[in-house]
Amino acid sequence: MPELPEVEALKDFLTEHLVGHEIVRVLPVAVSVLKTYDPPLSAVESREVTAVHRYGKFLGLETDGGPHLVTHLARAGWLHWRDPLPSGPPRPGKGPLALRVALETGAGFDLTEAGTQKRLAVYVVADPADVPGVARLGPDPLADDFDEERLAGLLSGERRQLKGALRDQSLIAGVGNAYSDEILHAARMSPFKPTASLTAAETARLYEALRTTLTEAVERSRGIAAGRLKAEKKSGLRVHGRTGEACPVCGDTIREVSFSDSSLQYCPTCQTGGKPLADRRLSRLLK
Repeated sequence: MPELPEVEALKDFLTEHLVGHEIVRVLPVAVSVLKTYDPPLSAVESREVTAVHRYGKFLGLETDGGPHLVTHLARAGWLHWRDPLPSGPPRPGKGPLALRVALETGAGFDLTEAGTQKRLAVYVVADPADVPGVARLGPDPLADDFDEERLAGLLSGERRQLKGALRDQSLIAGVGNAYSDEILHAARMSPFKPTASLTAAETARLYEALRTTLTEAVERSRGIAAGRLKAEKKSGLRVHGRTGEACPVCGDTIREVSFSDSSLQYCPTCQTGGKPLADRRLSRLLK
C-alpha cells in the first residue's frame, strides 16, 4: 500500500506534470472506483489543475473554480503517468485499469488496481473534507507543528499496542503497515508494546524514529518517476517484507507475525529483548 512517503512523492511528481494544464477527459473504467456522484465526474473536465495536495494517504487535485478530484490508492492501487496516453478509449473489462485522466497535451495518468479486492477510491467533492476518510484524519506527522509534545498527547489516552496506534489514521495520518514496522525498528520497540507503558524517554525515542524514518523515505523518493516509486520503497525498507533476512543493525534474523490479512516484521534483538513474538495465526493452526 502506498503510504505517506510515496503519496508525497506522487504529489510532487503530479505538481510538476499537472499544474497549469487542463483536464479534458476523465474516463472511469471500473464501476467500483467512483464513490461520489454529485458533483459528477465530468465537473473537473475543461478545468485547469491549480494544485496537488496530500492528505495522509489521500491524493487530491484542485481545479480552477471547480471541485477537487481526490483518490485513495488503497492496498493494490497505483498511478501510472502516460505521455502520450494510449489512443482510443479504454475498454472496461477484467484488467487493472480503473480510471484515466487525460490532459490537453495528450499526456495524462491511469489509476490501476491489481487483485480482486477493489478498494481504490475516487471522489469528486467541493471540499476535500467532504471525503469521510479525509475528515477523520489525525495530524500529519511531518507537519511543522507536530512535535514530541503533540505525539505524547496523542498517545496518552490510548490503551492499545504501538503497532495499531501508529497505523490508526484518525490518530496519525499517513503511516501504514510498512512504515510502522520501520519506525518501531528504528525506535527499538516491540510492536506489541502498550502505548500506556511509554516513558518520557521512550516517547522521545519514538518521536525521533517517526520523523527520521518518514523524512528519509520522502527524501529517497523525491524526484523519482511515479513508475519507480514502488521499487524505491522496497529497497529502502530495513525489516518490513524481509522475513528470514539478517537485520542490518545487529545481524539477527528478522521474524514475522502473521494476521488474517496482513503481517508485521521485526528484529528480536533490536526490539523484543531477543524473544520471538508469538505468531498468532500459526499458534491457532497448531492447536
